[in-house]
Amino acid sequence: MGIEYPQDLRSACYIIMDFATTLLVAVGLAMDAFAVSLGAGTSLQSNNTRSRLRLSFHFGLFQAFMPVLGWLAGSSIDRFISSVDHWIAALLLAYVGGKMIREGFSVVPLVFSEDPSRGKSLVMLSVATSIDALAVGLSLSMLKVQIVTPAVIIGVVTFSLSLFGLLVGNYLGNKFGKVTQVLGGLILIGIGLRVLITHLFPA
Repeated sequence: MGIEYPQDLRSACYIIMDFATTLLVAVGLAMDAFAVSLGAGTSLQSNNTRSRLRLSFHFGLFQAFMPVLGWLAGSSIDRFISSVDHWIAALLLAYVGGKMIREGFSVVPLVFSEDPSRGKSLVMLSVATSIDALAVGLSLSMLKVQIVTPAVIIGVVTFSLSLFGLLVGNYLGNKFGKVTQVLGGLILIGIGLRVLITHLFPA
């Protein structure tokens, strides 16, 4: 006979596991922004506090906003795909993860000829580094996960890692910029597999 744990202890464990999963998703999504921030730090184009905070803030803001859009879109079609929602969620996470890994193995370096924290460059980079979060938000809606807390965590993690990347980019950018994208992709694929295994083999 298995050990019976108190209901409140099991609930606490589920909460901790959900938070850990959300944190891993946030880190995985933030790797694109982190890689770009390392490149910007290496180029020394955003080398003052105001520029660093502006770029990091916009990366975090867009990264938090895109999952909300994806979640809203997913919620509107949920009733039509409820029988295969876990498969779709896992495939979306695997697709995003695979895309990040492919980009991580690209040999094209990040080069900035102007300050990326201003004007069109700021908007384009913010959208480019957060577009994958749209698909993840869609996945979260299919998994019946409420979006507010994950969106906040994703935004805060992206802001923090982007700021860190800008600060240390001059030392680590050329060496680790692409590695972080591969790592982020592997994290998202791993979470997609976990979603599928949990669905196919419920406890």
